[in-house]
Amino acid sequence: MTTEELTNNVLIALEEIRPFLKSDGGDIQLISIEDGKHVTVRLVGACSNCSVNQMTLKAGVETTIKRHAPQVETVVNIE
Repeated sequence: MTTEELTNNVLIALEEIRPFLKSDGGDIQLISIEDGKHVTVRLVGACSNCSVNQMTLKAGVETTIKRHAPQVETVVNIE
């Protein structure tokens, strides 16, 4: 998968999860993809300081990204 295809697949995954985040007053931004397998995102709005944002990141965001881009190994949130 090319860098462009990987980026596109990650963006598709984020669009899939975005309505759920927005329903709680939050959103998500793609910050970077390193070495084709490490994705950095930023949870914003209500999601940035939510007490369950790490669960959202792992159970929702990471799972969705890995379904669209199986080579991704890690997904981290920066503040």
